Amino acid sequence: TTLLVAPARLPLPPRLWGLIVPLAGLRPAARGGIGDYADLGQMAVGLGAHGAAFLGINPVHAGFATDPAGFSPYTPSHRRRLSTLHLSVPQTAQPGAPLIDYATDIPTRMAALEDAYATFTQSVDHSQFDAYLIREAAPLQTFATHQALSDIHGAHWNRWPVALQDPASDAVRQAARDLAPRIRFHAWLQWLAEDQLGQAARAAREAGMALGLYLDLAVGTHPHGAETWEDRASFAFGATLGAPPDAFAKDGQNWNLAPFSPQALIDGQFAALAQTLRRQFRVAGMLRIDHILGFDRAFWVPDGAPGAYVQMPLDAMLAVLRIEATRAGAVVVGEDLGNTPEGLQKALARSGILGCRLTLFEQTGRKTPRFRSPRAYPQASIASFSTHDLPTWDGWRQGHDITLRHDLDMIDPKVAASARIRRHAEVAALDRATATDTATDTATGTTTNTDAERAADVSKMHNHLGCSDSRVAALQIENILRIVEQPNLPGTTIAYPNWRQRLPAGADELLKDPRLAEAAAVMKRHGR
Repeated sequence: TTLLVAPARLPLPPRLWGLIVPLAGLRPAARGGIGDYADLGQMAVGLGAHGAAFLGINPVHAGFATDPAGFSPYTPSHRRRLSTLHLSVPQTAQPGAPLIDYATDIPTRMAALEDAYATFTQSVDHSQFDAYLIREAAPLQTFATHQALSDIHGAHWNRWPVALQDPASDAVRQAARDLAPRIRFHAWLQWLAEDQLGQAARAAREAGMALGLYLDLAVGTHPHGAETWEDRASFAFGATLGAPPDAFAKDGQNWNLAPFSPQALIDGQFAALAQTLRRQFRVAGMLRIDHILGFDRAFWVPDGAPGAYVQMPLDAMLAVLRIEATRAGAVVVGEDLGNTPEGLQKALARSGILGCRLTLFEQTGRKTPRFRSPRAYPQASIASFSTHDLPTWDGWRQGHDITLRHDLDMIDPKVAASARIRRHAEVAALDRATATDTATDTATGTTTNTDAERAADVSKMHNHLGCSDSRVAALQIENILRIVEQPNLPGTTIAYPNWRQRLPAGADELLKDPRLAEAAAVMKRHGR
């Protein structure tokens, strides 16, 4: 029997706000490369001066350095290790590319890291690195061995020689001896990533951010990445995570992610879950659990067969989450969007886990759309306009997402035409809703709808979020900058430039942008 002694409820945060940015895109075309942990720290310090309580980013789990096509942050190789894609290292800039070119940028960065490691090996003092190796022990050694083998045999272990597919095999032990220098290099990369991300987190707190970094935990892991190679027992094979058919995807979804086995979690005393959470809470003051619906029931798609729901040990998983969040003093957000199991949102609220309230989804009225008042949002929630998988403010108003799906043959012309009519009515309904919102200064009790806010649609939308009863409001940099393209278009791989779009400016310029200051002022007027 496993006894989990957990706090009954996590405390809710005070009223606050923060900003969500795409870390990889935090490099303008003129500078080139991929946004890194130093850029993150710089952005966090500047946001702290604007009064933001957190800076949110996509997952920074370990990815696939030997597979430039495997750059999606939501298809990680290992969620208990960090991405080396965002390591800050002197490198040759390659300006001019409007989109991130991972096929070029990843090898360029890895070459620069090789040079940096060569310099490190010639230094005298390795004591901190050696202490890290002792502290992380066998799990780090196993991960670094996987990375060294990936350098030779490719990113996915199911395509390796059979003798190397089992980390406990004699062949792997021999390879570890033969590849010892390379294994040490990959361990050094993890040490560097932990140090740089930790520096960004400390910089955020020292700049006055109440929560600091807001990290994101992917719902699953690649079926044949480092995590499943190291910890085969915790996962189910022969099926991947997905979602059943719904209004968003008429054929259902297959995310090609390995699911935790519920029985394995129980048999393993929930250690795999606890360790995965603990890794994030080392630096995260707030953590988003991607698709927390999977804590209750997970939709498995077996190879060559229709999908089905698998019941997960919800109460125990939430208890583990509360234990680890309490140890870290962190806030937890559960992405509770989609086909939500009955009772799950109440269970999350009882645990003090914030649900997600997206303006786009807070609609009532099937024929004539209306938007629910943000003052009716539950306190235990985070309010935002949309997510990385949904249209931006301007993209939504223009129906750009509808056009994209039509042009990519994801919806037929009749459906697209109907969607445009509906969207026109939705935009008008939200304009009516935001026009009636007033900005209330909690200190003076006065109302301040300025001429600038009435004239600027995005400010009215931010006002809509700011006046919500949600304890947390999350603004998106794409909306502040009036970007039309959304970061990710679900259901596409190469047809749309997912996770490749750059912001028009780097951290230094963004922090000076008057539109960011205006958004911060709106949040401040609402006592955030």
